[in-house]
Amino acid sequence: MTAVTDTPNLPLKNRGALGRSVADSLVVARRNLIRMARISEMVIFGLVQPIMFVVLFTYVFGGSIKVGGSLSSTAYKEFLMAGIFAQTVTFATAGAGAGIADDMHKGLIDRFRSLPMARGAVLTGRTLADLVQTALTLVVLAGVALIIGWRTHENIGKVLLGFLLLLLLGYAFSWIGAMIGLIVRTPEAATSGGLIWLFPLTFISNAFVDANQMPTVLRHIAEWNPFSATVQACRELFGNLPPGFVTPDAWPMQHPILASVIWSVVIVAVFRTLAVRRYRSATA
Repeated sequence: MTAVTDTPNLPLKNRGALGRSVADSLVVARRNLIRMARISEMVIFGLVQPIMFVVLFTYVFGGSIKVGGSLSSTAYKEFLMAGIFAQTVTFATAGAGAGIADDMHKGLIDRFRSLPMARGAVLTGRTLADLVQTALTLVVLAGVALIIGWRTHENIGKVLLGFLLLLLLGYAFSWIGAMIGLIVRTPEAATSGGLIWLFPLTFISNAFVDANQMPTVLRHIAEWNPFSATVQACRELFGNLPPGFVTPDAWPMQHPILASVIWSVVIVAVFRTLAVRRYRSATA
């Protein structure tokens, strides 16, 4: 007669540390996605700002900003969209920081820390949920861009690679937001703290204007800006570089795809380490 054993817990016991971490992270990600779905205004407001930027820059400034030696509004429209996409994924950082700060303020982080779960699962789950929201925002924004006349001129594989680079950049910057959310005391402070550094990062770049037209110091900053590398990579992958555009000699601009991946991976490695370390000792 075969002995009856208690087996329900075996799958959990047999998981390695990585398996437990992944499972815990997915549980937290699911919790955050459910929360986002129930608070629909979070998604709606996240879409309004990038759509406003598309309309304003395209129809207000489009005919007065020169790219590649041309004032063509069509050329600027295609030049602009990679910058708007990149700005959208990076500005989501402020929301990520505010969400974590809100959980801290309500004591939810302390409850999570009391549970037998992987120490980085709460933050990883939060950043994964933000990544899903960012992907949905990009889909809607791409649809709006197509409506106003934006087009890609490369094959679908390159276009998808461009969007993957954007999501990788957004995921990397969400860890910076997580770090800010753990440092500050209120969600309002997290939002303000997130935007303070995001504005110079996105505007001292090649997102909205040709960096070749900037003063020397600002041009060098823009060329080595990790944000600029992703924007340049997307323009190449989308086929949106305007006729007559001169690519800067800086290494990140000459090899934007590789530079974009390197920058994003380094940011994740550094700020995930710092955020998890901060998470273990943070108090509301």
